[in-house]
Amino acid sequence: QSRTLLAIGSILHFAHDNDVVWGSGVNGKIAAEAHRFSTLDVRAVRGPLTQAFLQERGIDVPSVFGDPALLTPTLFPDRFVVNVQHRYVVVPNLHDLQIVQQLNLANVVSPLAAWNRCIADILKGELVIASSLHGLILAEAYGLPARYLRLSDEENLFKYNDYVMGTGRGEIEAAHSVEEALEMGGMPPPQFDAGRLMKAFPYDLWDGLVR
Repeated sequence: QSRTLLAIGSILHFAHDNDVVWGSGVNGKIAAEAHRFSTLDVRAVRGPLTQAFLQERGIDVPSVFGDPALLTPTLFPDRFVVNVQHRYVVVPNLHDLQIVQQLNLANVVSPLAAWNRCIADILKGELVIASSLHGLILAEAYGLPARYLRLSDEENLFKYNDYVMGTGRGEIEAAHSVEEALEMGGMPPPQFDAGRLMKAFPYDLWDGLVR
């Protein structure tokens, strides 16, 4: 039987019955009734808000939290290194890219660049200021302080709160300008157990396959 594995991103509205979830989350912009599944095989989710959403639908969800992008240093131990060259970098969400360009901000990491280039550029900032959720996540994965920059109301706060609450913190506190972000500094550091999320990976889906 073919099943889909949903891992990184706010993609649970794409899930169908019996699909497997490992670390993905709910997109707060998508209506609840657009989630058409009634049963899922959940191994981990991004955070407790996604857990509660699924539990309200009668789905069993373990308390294993974390976005799999947090595992980048674990999975690619020699691929990327912190290489601070700027006081800060700005990582816009795709929907905020035009705003960032109009503001003519410095040290912008384009979300349109290749994934490996994005990570390398994120790791050049002493402070990572991001409206991109994965900009925040990748910074924190490598031990860099990060601050959420809210430039527009395009993105629902659900995914940001889901991530920070899933890593041992309260609701996210946003800066509304680079200057305010520099004044606020980084968020409290995440509490995350890479081994626990790795252990929850559905390795069993590949049992019996010819290697």
